[in-house]
Amino acid sequence: MKTHFHADEFRDRAARLRAAMTAEGFDGLLCSKPETHFWLTGYDTFGFCFFQCLVVTADGRTALLTRSADLRQAQLTSSIGDVRVWVDGADADPTADLADLLHELGLIGARLGVEWDSHGLTAAAGRKLEARLAGICTLCDASLLVSRLRLVKSPAELAYVRRAAALADDAFEAALALAGPGADEALIHAAMHQAIHQGGGDDPSNPFIIGSGPYALLCRYHTGRRRLDAEDQLTLEWAGTWRHYHAAQMRTVPIGRASDRHRQLFEAAAEALLASEAQLRPGCTIGDVFQAHVRTLDGQGLAAHRLNACGYSLGAVYAPSWMDWPMVYADNPVALEPGMVLFLHMILLDSDTGTAMTLGRTSIVTTAAPEVLSRQPLELIVR
Repeated sequence: MKTHFHADEFRDRAARLRAAMTAEGFDGLLCSKPETHFWLTGYDTFGFCFFQCLVVTADGRTALLTRSADLRQAQLTSSIGDVRVWVDGADADPTADLADLLHELGLIGARLGVEWDSHGLTAAAGRKLEARLAGICTLCDASLLVSRLRLVKSPAELAYVRRAAALADDAFEAALALAGPGADEALIHAAMHQAIHQGGGDDPSNPFIIGSGPYALLCRYHTGRRRLDAEDQLTLEWAGTWRHYHAAQMRTVPIGRASDRHRQLFEAAAEALLASEAQLRPGCTIGDVFQAHVRTLDGQGLAAHRLNACGYSLGAVYAPSWMDWPMVYADNPVALEPGMVLFLHMILLDSDTGTAMTLGRTSIVTTAAPEVLSRQPLELIVR
C-alpha cells in the first residue's frame, strides 16, 4: 500500500469526519466523490467514471464497492481493508450489491448521508440508488460534508500545494521561452506539460486553457492549435499539480507589442487582484473577496467585460475540473480561515475591441496577509 500521507494524517481526518457525521446524526455516509476517497483513504483512481461507493460508518468502519479493474488500485493506493467487487454485465446493477453491503454493515434502517452532488454519481445511478434504498434507509444530502472538512489544508497538504505552485511557475517560464511572433501554440502547450511532468508532477484535472488571437477571449480549452501572428495575444490558464493538489495561474501575454487597451486592462486587473487578495484573511468572507474585485473593476467602467465569479478554492480534486468548493462569487458567506487555498483570477474580455486580459494566481490564507504562491512578478509581460 502506498499513500501520500502519514497514517496519523488519515487517522485525524477520519476522526474529524466521524465528529461531523455525529453532528449531522448520520449512521453512515455513502461517498461517491473521488476527492473524498483520496482525502480519507488515499484511494487514487479515475475509475469513478463507473459506479463505486465508499461506505463509512459512524463508528469508523470503511468498505469500498467498486469494479474488478479497481480492486488492485484500492489495495495498492489506499488504507481500505474491505473492498467488494460488483460484476460487469448487461443487467448489472451495483446498487443491489450496495444494499447487500449495507445489510452486512448493519445500516438497514439507518440514516445515511449521500454525496449526491458528485461527478462520481451520475443522475441515472443516483436514481437507481434512491429507488433501491427507498423504504429501507433514510437518505440525506451530505454533498458538502467532506468538502467543508477538506477546505482547510493541513501542513502536509500545504507542502504539496507549494510544490504544485513551483511547478506552475516552471510551466509558465517554459511557455515564455517559446512565445513570440510565429510561435506554435502546440509547442507552447507541450512545453508547459513537459515542465510539470519533468518536475514529478501529475496530469491536471482539466485541460490547460490556451488561446490566441480572437480565441484569447475564451475561458475554456478548445481543440485546434494555431501559430501566433506578428502582433497577437496569448491567454493561458494552467495549474501545477503535485499528488493531485493544484496551484493555478492565469495570464494574457501580448505578442509583438501591447496595445494601449492591453495596458489599460492589465493595470485594472492587477489593481483588482491586489484588492481581492487583501481580503484573503480571517474575518472576511468569500463574498468580500468578490466584492473587492467588483468594486475595483466596475469603478473603472469595466463591468461589461468582467465575469460573475473571480476564483475558487483549490485542493486535490479529479476530472473533469480542478475547481474545488467554494467558488468566489457575490455574497458567498463562507468565512475565510488560515490554511485555505484560493485561486483568484481577474478576467477582462473586451469583445468590442477583441482584447483579452487575464491575471490570476493562487494564495494560502494565513493569520495575516495571504501567502502568494508564485515567483512571477506582477507586471505585464510582452513577447
